[in-house]
Amino acid sequence: MTLTVPLESPEAADPERFGPKAANLARLAQAGLPTPGGACIDAQAYRAQVEHLGLCVAAHEAASADLPLARRRALEVRMGLFQQPIAVPVLEAWQALEGVPAAVRSSALVEDRAGASFAGQFESYLGVGSEADYLTAVRACWAALWSVRALRYFALQEIDPAQNAMALLVQPFVAARAAGGGLSRTPGGEMLLTAAPGPGSAIAQGEVVPDRYLLDRDAVVLEAEAGRSQTAAGCAHERALPRARSACLDRSQASALGSLLLRAEQLLAHPVEIEWVLGANGFQLVQARPLRVEAAVAVAEPRNSDRVLRGQPAGIGRATGRSCVIRCECELGRVAPGDVLVTKVAGPGLSHVLATVAGVVTELGGSTSHLASLARERGIPMVLGAPDATLRIPDGVEVTVDGILGSARWQRRPRAPQSEGRPDGLRVGLPGRGAESTGGARRPRGAAREDAG
Repeated sequence: MTLTVPLESPEAADPERFGPKAANLARLAQAGLPTPGGACIDAQAYRAQVEHLGLCVAAHEAASADLPLARRRALEVRMGLFQQPIAVPVLEAWQALEGVPAAVRSSALVEDRAGASFAGQFESYLGVGSEADYLTAVRACWAALWSVRALRYFALQEIDPAQNAMALLVQPFVAARAAGGGLSRTPGGEMLLTAAPGPGSAIAQGEVVPDRYLLDRDAVVLEAEAGRSQTAAGCAHERALPRARSACLDRSQASALGSLLLRAEQLLAHPVEIEWVLGANGFQLVQARPLRVEAAVAVAEPRNSDRVLRGQPAGIGRATGRSCVIRCECELGRVAPGDVLVTKVAGPGLSHVLATVAGVVTELGGSTSHLASLARERGIPMVLGAPDATLRIPDGVEVTVDGILGSARWQRRPRAPQSEGRPDGLRVGLPGRGAESTGGARRPRGAAREDAG
């Protein structure tokens, strides 16, 4: 059996061999929709490498043993996959690019399924420029199946990572002048596009407020709103001023992209969330996953006041809870069950908090960020790109988050906390398993890293 097949090959549409991410993209490519092309590497290559390294027992113990041993075994599997030479043939996909820089993307067998998107939980590497860096990226994508973030998500979904495997998608890297996402259906029945300059990782990571384009079912633009950029600090409390910018797409471009989004929905026979890039060859689709859509419920639009913030809705739910204002991830231990998390960056690293909170409001991010995808999956109301949310919403007050209208409204008086102490799983580590980290893998030199989704 050939481990590497072109994306245009009928074999590539098999999700049990190449994962739903690659299989969905193969279906789009074979139907004539524009993609970067490339090749898929069978998940059997990952299995063969695990077996060659003698890691099968460790993988099973990582999922079933007592806590201390499970942590050691997970680290053993991850580091073994990342550090040891590859013993299976994976160079064919790289050689087929004939010197063009690569994008190496995860395509796990559990990824991009309805109810389990794993958005942002694995890895992708962009602009990989040498064979050595390509092999490092392959190892890093395989090892990402055993990262702390992915293991948390596996546990929340009650999925055994040892019973899964990692396929890969290897494509020509597109030097995108703009990129973004799209939702083929909103609760109101429209289509939604987001866009930002560059390769799109800032949108996925929730580090910018992207352009937002609302379209009808005929791909006619109904609304267009330019986004804003901001330098995202890591663990810092200083503020960076948002920078306004011009829109990335004109109305004709947004309409053309909307037509591709509609075709993707029709081909896959269900609402979809896409990721796209705009380069020298025009628009190209790089991902399509199932989209959970909630029907709009008639709710009175909140009146404008100094206690209402508006932003981009994730597209699901409405909830009320006590605000917990977090200005950097070092403060996440303060979040209690039933709180509304109010924070800056809508990064997928916050995915473990979604199991606990009633809703989320962020200053950055948009409706197609990875965290928004995870919120839709779990039915958590979220409003993204709400200006100065961590300054305007007081800590400890009652907040109502409307994830369909895209509004957050709060009361003047503080609300008593619903519980004392901190819930399990909010610190770095496995859900409810304390704070130990299994470490991180070094990215290939010269390659940009983005969280895969």
